[in-house]
Amino acid sequence: MSNERTPIVSGNWKMNNNHFEAIQCVQKLAYLLQKEDFEAVEVTIHPPFTDLRSIQTLIDADQLRLKLGAQNCHPEEKGAFTGEVSPVFLSKLGVQYVIVGHSERRELFGENDDFVARKVAAVQKHGMTPILCVGETLAEREAGTTLDKVRSQVRIALEKRSSRSEEHTSELQSRVDISYAVFCL
Repeated sequence: MSNERTPIVSGNWKMNNNHFEAIQCVQKLAYLLQKEDFEAVEVTIHPPFTDLRSIQTLIDADQLRLKLGAQNCHPEEKGAFTGEVSPVFLSKLGVQYVIVGHSERRELFGENDDFVARKVAAVQKHGMTPILCVGETLAEREAGTTLDKVRSQVRIALEKRSSRSEEHTSELQSRVDISYAVFCL
């Protein structure tokens, strides 16, 4: 097994594009990307939840080399969590990557490191790869606490992630991709 990793280029669409616009966007992206692009990097797209099924159908029907990702999920499989999306639902849609711990979720919705760690574990439990977002606020950067903050975020997420069980043994399912950004509103 090679230790070399293929770089990932991920597009987080945030709260943009209805499902018609999303289909057009994916069609244009697929047309623009060349075989060499896919050999150099893995391309993941993360449309809004309401677009996932349309995009999944398009990727499958046209046999596109794009990887489907979700922007977020709840750590629980089911329950009274209005507006949240279960990792079970995402895996059934063929989602391969899930963004967790995005700075907007941390800062605007109060998601702490422990909650993010539960999401990482839930994503892996259902055979998907978490893209763990880490980073500091501008105030933390100016205070010189960037490394401590990022180390802590990574440590907590990795300590609590799901252990490799017999049914989840592939490299992809045990992997956590890490994305770094500074959060500034």
